Amino acid sequence: MANIPLQRGMWLRHENHVYQVMDFNEHHTGKQRPTVHVALRDIRDGRPVDRTLDDLLPIEEVEHETRQMQYLYARGDCHVFMDSETFEERDIERGQLQGREAFLNEGGEYRVVVLEGKPLSVEIDDIVSLRVDITAPPEHSVGAASNITKEAILENKLEIRVPLFIKSGDVIRVDTRTKSYAGKDHG
Repeated sequence: MANIPLQRGMWLRHENHVYQVMDFNEHHTGKQRPTVHVALRDIRDGRPVDRTLDDLLPIEEVEHETRQMQYLYARGDCHVFMDSETFEERDIERGQLQGREAFLNEGGEYRVVVLEGKPLSVEIDDIVSLRVDITAPPEHSVGAASNITKEAILENKLEIRVPLFIKSGDVIRVDTRTKSYAGKDHG
């Protein structure tokens, strides 16, 4: 694949959308010129998109950067962050957090992807540790004998289901993508 102007991870603009190149590969069919299939991810909503290299030409690379920002507070449908270098406050809309706003801690430092001067998304770890504030008594449990769970309210006010042995004050690991129990934190 000589001289293909693509790299995995690069961002490019195509039909007024910004995509990240996830993967690409070359397909040969007989004596025809090889076709390069490109797997893209829409930066705005994470949707996967497939194109050929010919569809994407000419390649228009888009510059982006990651900046360290501190989460300050929620205001309406926005969350306010402060740039750790410039001390400028920036609003990030709830939709840009991909449903993970419950995992923001006031005063916490986060990596924010900035595209053309505007905050685009906040990087939140897939697994975070949180303290259990309140757990339901075992008689409120649900499930089959081998997988019985009960309700728990975490320090961030998120309500999830946890195994019966988890008690108030325990620190557990939570999957931020599914908002589900991912194990007890032994750290």
